[in-house]
Amino acid sequence: MYSAEINRKQPACLLLVIDHSTSMAETWAGGTMSKADQLALAVNRLLGNAVLLCSRGDDRVYDYFEVGILGYGRGVAPVLYGSSVSRPLLPISEVALNPNRVDHVLRKVPDGAGGLVEVQTPIPAWVDPVADGWTPMVEALRVAAWVVDGWCRTHTASFPPIVVNVTDGQSTDGDPREAAAQVRAAGTADGNALLFNAHLSATTRRAVTFPGTARTCPASSRRCCSTCPATCRPRWSRRRTASAIPRPPGRRASCTMPTSPR
Repeated sequence: MYSAEINRKQPACLLLVIDHSTSMAETWAGGTMSKADQLALAVNRLLGNAVLLCSRGDDRVYDYFEVGILGYGRGVAPVLYGSSVSRPLLPISEVALNPNRVDHVLRKVPDGAGGLVEVQTPIPAWVDPVADGWTPMVEALRVAAWVVDGWCRTHTASFPPIVVNVTDGQSTDGDPREAAAQVRAAGTADGNALLFNAHLSATTRRAVTFPGTARTCPASSRRCCSTCPATCRPRWSRRRTASAIPRPPGRRASCTMPTSPR
């Protein structure tokens, strides 16, 4: 299990499920930007890196991935630019050619003489920061389950979908564990979908990374932490990819930092 090759005939699926609740307007721990701003920046960078990983020297982008982003706050909806309810996942080549806009930021780069010089660098943006509404995590995970189940039915030989839920609080529409189980129930011939949780914080404290049990999570994050399977398969633990975070066997697929629920 979890050994299928990722190629153009057998692309992988990456689905991000991101919190748009009002509390995302709070300042990111130790910084000046809001959690919503930092999350949008991180998602846009991730998409940019995914495009680069799927590119070749002739500027062509090969469809090794299909990508989708669901936002949840005032309801649940696809938020990746170019996607829709009827088409929540897009080939990475289409994502590359269709950003919402291209921002330009100053970056310091080597000047070739041992110093640094500031240059305008284009940064494609596919999602914008949003902080408006509650945290309907149950509904979001149910929609995610529907998306990945449909994808698995047409990609039976592919690597199973990877779903990442990013939030700063607790679900406001019920216990998300049953909906999370629906996500993990989807799968291909290579195994069940992989669900990861990432919790954002407005306070500076030690991060809890891949906790062994829900009891080791902060109290405010335990319910969401428990939406992930109790342990990680050793073969997945041994995987090392350019975008994967190494983690020890027997650890939950979750990174948590608590905040007050919103």
